Amino acid sequence: MLSAQQDAWNNGDLEGYMAGYAQSPDLVFTSGSKIRRGWQETHDKYKAKYGSDPSTMGTLAFEILGVQSLGADGAIVLGRWKLTNTPNAGSGVFSVALARTPSGWKVVHDHTSSDTP
Repeated sequence: MLSAQQDAWNNGDLEGYMAGYAQSPDLVFTSGSKIRRGWQETHDKYKAKYGSDPSTMGTLAFEILGVQSLGADGAIVLGRWKLTNTPNAGSGVFSVALARTPSGWKVVHDHTSSDTP
């Protein structure tokens, strides 16, 4: 699922990337000092910052550091992210809570931090 998100991002497909998130008002996305709630707010944040084509989105790489099972229908994934080839380039760490839904595994909670320069 995360590799499908990475592929979508690298093809400039913001909607495909966002398909990895639960399309729910209960989605939580935290980054820096901001807490965003809901799929739409998360989508709008990504679109405002990165646009929706390869020239503005850049190249995203995930490195999975660990996966912790939370039973048959949940998991926590810890990893690193790196974004290049864009004015918004950066890197950092993330932890995402995944839930098995009728449409597959989806991110229901995302906590992303940037490395300090």
